[in-house]
Order: sequence, then structure tokens, then C-alpha cells
Amino acid sequence: MTIAFLQQLLSSYKSKELYGRYISFSHIEPLIENHKEHFNIDVVGRSVLKQPIHRIILGHGSTKILLWSQMHGNESTTTKAIFDVLNVFKSSKEEDIHSILTSCTIVILPMLNPDGANMYTRNNANDIDLNRDAQALTQPESKVLRAVFDEFKPNFCFNLHGQRSIFSVGNVNKSAILSFLAPAQDTDFSVSINRKIAMDLISRVQDALQIIITNQIGIYDDSFNIDCVGDTFQSLGVPTLLFEAGHFPEDYQRETTRELIFMTLLLAFNLISDTTDLGVHHKFYFQIPQNEKLFRDIIIRNVLLEDKIVDIAIQYKEELKNDLIEFSPIIDTIEASLNFYGHREINAHFNMIESPKSLVVGNEIVFVSINNEKFSLLA
Repeated sequence: MTIAFLQQLLSSYKSKELYGRYISFSHIEPLIENHKEHFNIDVVGRSVLKQPIHRIILGHGSTKILLWSQMHGNESTTTKAIFDVLNVFKSSKEEDIHSILTSCTIVILPMLNPDGANMYTRNNANDIDLNRDAQALTQPESKVLRAVFDEFKPNFCFNLHGQRSIFSVGNVNKSAILSFLAPAQDTDFSVSINRKIAMDLISRVQDALQIIITNQIGIYDDSFNIDCVGDTFQSLGVPTLLFEAGHFPEDYQRETTRELIFMTLLLAFNLISDTTDLGVHHKFYFQIPQNEKLFRDIIIRNVLLEDKIVDIAIQYKEELKNDLIEFSPIIDTIEASLNFYGHREINAHFNMIESPKSLVVGNEIVFVSINNEKFSLLA
């Protein structure tokens, strides 16, 4: 399955009804209804606020893959990609797509946290992070996921998330457009057979994607926390992969990243259905750079401020307003010679700058003026 083939599929099957960062249950509900005549779809539970949590089942093969998206309600990129993939499985007659459905049974929970999605919050309506509730299972959404896992008994789990724009690939000026993780399953970080399989699958996928996002794929933080879902499922012997949809330059709506997640999912499905030696090449996983937190959205360099030369880092705050996400530029850090990279950088050339608000950490500033030249700081 080539990148060119995947790009061709995307051009034909991208779900045009979904766009941008705010994807709530009301956005996906009509799409779910449209897919009911093609896939087995049911409601497997309800959220705190009694919103339905849907399960979509496709394929009829012996290898079982479980995916869930929007466990964190404000991480919507992978949900968009899921519906693009569903369009492919619904309509494409390509042999590679047919082979996946023949080899695999895929279960998808497209929106595990519909209350958080509606409010554009990480946590659920009880203000609980579902990704720290895998052991206690205090929340209805957590219980739904665990019940589906126990009933389905998957051979693979895909835990789909989005990450902030602060992440780099290692200690270099490269943003993490995609990140992955084969979560630890114990405090010893044992490299078990199931982790080897997850590591190998990640390695092969990232290798295929290098042609379009060279050196911009990282490995997410590998600390062990049994309260996290991925760590729990890995500890139960199921190869589990964390997917993190990151920041592509100037892509604050995460539409380009969405396309990359689409490709990633189909590449992974194809590898699972077509590879007999997953796990053999797991050592290549350790060559993928680790994520670091070295980016800010904007950095204004060499600012004269109170007789000192400083850099000013600005990070966008995401806020839901009128069913749209607004990106408010907030001063994050003011220091001399900041060791961060900016997705956008402005050089003040040792001049003072003017802004509508004081240059103080925590203030929102929508523009600055340098030598009478105005610079908008909006996304």
C-alpha cells in the first residue's frame, strides 16, 4: 500500500462534512446514521449526560482490532480521520481494502467522550480524565470501553489522541507532526512479545510516512502509569499503540494532520492483515526520536524590554465560542535567549514593541507593533 495510493483514496473519500477542531456528537451523528446500512452499528453505552456511545463493526476476519477516539473531548483530529476511513471501507473496490476486511474485524468507538467533545474539554462531564480511570473505572465511559474490550478480546488496540503544538521531535527544530507509543506494561518497562509487536508496527508505519513528513515523527512520553488505558491493555497482553495527532506547520485546524492519520490507520490495518512476522523488527522503534516540549506557537526575538533584551513566547489558548474554536494568543514566557523554537518567529531587532496590553506573562495580545510595523498574532 503506497503513499500515492492512500492520497488517491483520500481525494475520493474524505468526509467533507467534518472540518476544523470542534467536532461534537451533533457533527458525527448524521454520519453514523448514514453508515448504518453498510456496517453493524449499535449503542454500547451512554455518557455521564446520557449521550450515546456508538460502536461500529466492520470486516469479518479473525484478527481483531479495537480503536477508540476522543477519549479526550478536545482531541478531534483522529475522529475526522476515522470517518474518512469508513468512507473508504464503505465504497472502495480496491483489492487492498477488501483484503483488510477479509482478514480483520475492526471495532471502532468513534467518540468515547461525547460530553467532553460537546464542551471541548479534555475531561468528561464529571471533570475526570478518562485516560486515568482505567483501573478504578469510576466513569460510565470508562466502563463502556472496558466492557467492549472484554467482550471483543482484541488482538490489537489503537488509542487515538491529539497532542499540543509544543512538542518537538527530539532536541531539534522539527515539530512532532505525528507521535506514537507502545506503552509500557510494568514498572520495569519490559519488552514483552506484545510490546515488540506494537513497536514493530509503529516502526513500519513511520518508515512508510517518512516520504511525506521526513524526520517529524516522534515517540511520546514512555512513563508507566497503570491507570492509563494503554498501559492497562498492554499489561493484559494486547499489543497497544498510542497515536498522537500533532501540529503540521500553520495547520491549526489539523486538516493536514487528519490526512496523515487517515494514511496511518490504513497503513497499520494493511500491515496487520498482510504481515506474518510483526515483532521481528521491533528494535527499529528505539531509533525514533523522543518527544520534547521545545515549541511555542510564536516567539518574538530580541525585544528591548525595560533595558533588557528578551524573547517573548506566545502560546495559543483554545476556546470554544459560537461552535468554533478561537485561538487566543497568550504570553507564555518572557526570558533572555529562550531555548524554544517558534512555529512562527518575529525578530524585533533589539527594538521596543508596542501592544494593546502590558507585556506580562498571562496577558492576551492580538498584535504588536515594531518600528511602526504592525504584526498580527492571530492564528
